[in-house]
Amino acid sequence: CTRNSASIACAPEEALLQQQFDERNRDLIVNVSGRLVARGEAGVSPFDSVVQGGDAVWEGLRLYRGRVFRLEQHLDRLVNSAKALAFEGIPTRDSIIAEIRRTLEATRMFDGVHIRLTLTHGVKITSGMDPRLNQSGPTLIVLAEHKAPVYSRDGLSLVTSSVRRFPPDCLDPKIHHNNLIQSILAKIEANVAGADDALMLDQRGFIAETNATHVFIVERGLLRTPRLVACPEGITRSTVLELCRAHAVAHEEVDLTLSQAYCADEMFCTGTMGELAAVTKVDGRQIGNGQPGPVTQRLSALFRELTAREGTVVAKAHGWPPAAD
Repeated sequence: CTRNSASIACAPEEALLQQQFDERNRDLIVNVSGRLVARGEAGVSPFDSVVQGGDAVWEGLRLYRGRVFRLEQHLDRLVNSAKALAFEGIPTRDSIIAEIRRTLEATRMFDGVHIRLTLTHGVKITSGMDPRLNQSGPTLIVLAEHKAPVYSRDGLSLVTSSVRRFPPDCLDPKIHHNNLIQSILAKIEANVAGADDALMLDQRGFIAETNATHVFIVERGLLRTPRLVACPEGITRSTVLELCRAHAVAHEEVDLTLSQAYCADEMFCTGTMGELAAVTKVDGRQIGNGQPGPVTQRLSALFRELTAREGTVVAKAHGWPPAAD
């Protein structure tokens, strides 16, 4: 707090850092264009398109006991995004999966793992924006880390950002690209406000998503989520909607206003990095009773059951489960 003769002004407390360094990741092996190299030695060329202009696409994958959940859907989005950005020589799905397996074998990872998959437009013959300068084919990066879901299960706080999500006529959100400046600016605002993440609106003023996740609210038992107007197609989001259809949970995709979020009985966000996480405060307003609600808890349990039994096998156990202390 700062004090003067007239008033006392207190800055908001900074939210806890959601991700911390995991000592198990100190000596990681990273896969860059098929080369397995130590974390400290991994790098891409200064001529690579991702360095020159953020010209790359990416996916976040999660490994559950040797299986990547919804891998095919993730690869579909990766490849479609690369096609939209006019990549040439896009690796086949089989070759990408092979590199994921090589990486996990080298790191001896099996469970509780997040994989950042990046495909850049490739190395340029000289610096410049023109994609015609990319004449070496795409660069594939596979980064696997020991990383549990990053969000607290007790409930997150959000603050509405001044940064608006682009509509399709500005930048199509279906392209899952590496230019995350909008999200970073929104996250900076959330950090300054002491919130866990930022809630972002579209240009019409309706809720789009957070800086990192899709959002759902519950009103009188009806689950609602924003339409895919100014946010990407989410793999976890689509899985939640599938679970709703399979288990008779009333739901709809519709434009949502901030007031609807403030007055909701429940709210949660979804994403591969954090799975399902309750939201209990938005712009200082308590959501529902301030605790994860019954619909959130039910869908979270159904999601955990699904990830425990489905997925593409990409890794084998190395002494799993770990020995007890």
